Amino acid sequence: MQTVRHSEHTLRTALISKNPALVSQYEKLDAGEKRLMDKAFRPDSDLFGPITLHSQSDWITSHPEAPQDFEEFFNDPYRKTPSPQKHSIYIQCIGLLGNTRSISEEYVKWLKGYCEAFFYGLTVKLLEPVPVSATRCSFRINDNTQNLQIHAGQILKFLKKKKPEDAFCVVGITMIDLYPRDSWNFVFGQASLTDGVGIFSFARYGSDFYSSHYEGKLKKLQKKSSSDYSVFDNYYVPEVTSVLLLRSCKTLTHEIGHIFGLRHCQWLACLMQGSNHLEEADQRPLDLCPICLRKLQSAIGFHLKDRYKGTRVPALAREDPTCRGATKPVSHNY
Repeated sequence: MQTVRHSEHTLRTALISKNPALVSQYEKLDAGEKRLMDKAFRPDSDLFGPITLHSQSDWITSHPEAPQDFEEFFNDPYRKTPSPQKHSIYIQCIGLLGNTRSISEEYVKWLKGYCEAFFYGLTVKLLEPVPVSATRCSFRINDNTQNLQIHAGQILKFLKKKKPEDAFCVVGITMIDLYPRDSWNFVFGQASLTDGVGIFSFARYGSDFYSSHYEGKLKKLQKKSSSDYSVFDNYYVPEVTSVLLLRSCKTLTHEIGHIFGLRHCQWLACLMQGSNHLEEADQRPLDLCPICLRKLQSAIGFHLKDRYKGTRVPALAREDPTCRGATKPVSHNY
């Protein structure tokens, strides 16, 4: 086990910047907001701790990246920012997310509510669910896991065509596994920051996916034609549990964060940390560190107190003793 620690000076600079204009912007935050943000570089902070690496296969070790501080984020000429004309996040469900339509609808409502709280100030809307056949995407059976997979890149093209005029972004969610190209085993999700679209699968978040008795395995794909999607009529959907829902909330908000231009966090324990495997994803907290929080606040313009009131998910975190990334409660006594 290894701990990634940065000096107080490094964290202060990453959060506030040395640019006089950005320092002045930070100083205009109210006292309560600054008190919370300043905990980023307080060694005795019980809210925001250092990143802990548990194995050599963890993301930071295996995927070296240059860290992104607030100044670099703010000056990025390519990042997208919501506007009065494009102020909505759309969620497009592809196939059922639960064993029944009612469970699927309830699941999507949970995700919608959490996104509304996380990206406080933006409107989150649900597009009418569509079957896989509507996307006209390619699909296959994974040679290793014998489960159905759909082509992520082709679904992104489908989402781009469906993007409403007022959309900041459109994110597709599905309980079917994804692959980005024939040579790849799988991918949890894929996004186009330029087009403001993303597709994310929760298939591997079910408790039984990697077990020997996984019910979603298929031995052979019986396909009558390229337009035959009948194999998806009764495809296996895992049980919706609090663990699966918690993992889904983390993944969805993490990936939408990328569409805002937030890169993987390497400063403190944070939702925007990269993850190479499920155990590492479970270690991530539900919320952002102060450095990434300031990035999102600058993009959307919310007040921290209002946002934190909305992102409290005590029932979700308490029911899940296996996911150690539950956020500690934040005091609203700013």
